[in-house]
Amino acid sequence: MASHRRPKQPSRTRVTVLTTAAAAAVALSANAANAAPSEKLSKDEVKAKVDALYEQAEQATEKYNGAKEKQEKLQKEISTIQDNVARGQEELNKLRDGLGSMASAQYRSGGIDPSVQLFLSSNPDDYLDKASTLDQLSSQQVEALKKIQDKQRELAQERAEATDKLKDLASTRTELGKKKKEVQGKLAEAQRLLNTLTAKEKAALAAEQSRASRSSTERVDLGNDTSASGRAAAAFSAAQSKIGSPYVYGASGPSSFDCSGLTSWAYAQAGVSIPRTSQAQAGIGAHLSMSQLQVGDLVFFYGDLHHVGLYAGNGQVLHAPHTGAVVRYESINNMPFQFGVRV
Repeated sequence: MASHRRPKQPSRTRVTVLTTAAAAAVALSANAANAAPSEKLSKDEVKAKVDALYEQAEQATEKYNGAKEKQEKLQKEISTIQDNVARGQEELNKLRDGLGSMASAQYRSGGIDPSVQLFLSSNPDDYLDKASTLDQLSSQQVEALKKIQDKQRELAQERAEATDKLKDLASTRTELGKKKKEVQGKLAEAQRLLNTLTAKEKAALAAEQSRASRSSTERVDLGNDTSASGRAAAAFSAAQSKIGSPYVYGASGPSSFDCSGLTSWAYAQAGVSIPRTSQAQAGIGAHLSMSQLQVGDLVFFYGDLHHVGLYAGNGQVLHAPHTGAVVRYESINNMPFQFGVRV
C-alpha cells in the first residue's frame, strides 16, 4: 500500500542559509550589472603607456629592418647565383655539343682499321696527316670531358647554394611578417589608448609633442662642439635638412625615416655606406664616451641598442624619435645613452 506521509519540511536553519545565499547572489549580480567601468586613465598615464608601446614598437622595428635587409641581400645573392647557373648551363651545353662533334669526326675518320686506310690511301703523307688529326681529336676529347665534369660539379654546387638561400629567404620572409605584425600591433594598441582621451586632452598632448619637435628652421646652439670630420659634417648637414620629416617605421628616406633609416640615409649622402640597423651600426667602430663625442658621431641608446641618432653637439642629439614624432633635436640625456661611434 502506497505511503501518503507528508514530505519532511526543511529546517529553519536550512531555509535561512538558502535565503541568505540567494540574497547574496542577487546582490552580486546587481553590483556586477551596475558596476562602473574601470577608471579612466589620465592624460599623463596614457602618455606613459603610449611612450612605452612606441619604444617596444621601435625595438621590433629594428628587428624588422634587419630581416628586411637580410631578405634584400638574399634576393640579390640568389639572383646572381641563378644568372651564374644559367650561363654555366650554356657553357656546359656548348662543351657537350663540341664533344659530340669531335666524336662524330673521329667516327668518320677512324671507322676503318688504320692498316686498311694505309693500304687504300693513294697518298701515304695524307694518311699520316689524318692519323695525326685523330690523335689530336682524342686529346681534345679528354680535355673536353674534364671541362664538362668540372662544369657539372660547379653547377651542382651553385644549385645547392641557391636552394639553401631560397630556404633561408623563405624563413626570413616569415620572420619579416611576424615583426611587421608585432610593430603594427604595438602601434594599434597605442592608438587605442590615445582614442580614450578627450578632445581637450588630445590637443594638450599634441601641443606637448609640438613643443618637443623644434621647427625645421631652428638650429641647435652647438656651443664649442663644432668639430667634425668631413664625412661626419656632411652626414650631419644632410640629417639637418630633414628636420621636421615624420617618423615612419621601416622608412629610410628621403621623405620619412625611422631612427637607423635617418642615420644610414644621412651617411649615404656623404658617400659613406653604413649598415641599416642600429645594432649593426653600433659595431662599425670603436665605442666613444659622451665626453669624446663630436658632431656627426653616431650615438646609441638603451641596453639593446635599438635607438640611434647623430650627435649634434652641446649635449644634443639629432634623431628620428618614434611614431607620432618628427626628425628633431633633443637632449642626449632624455634617453639612456650607451656609447658613440665615429664613422
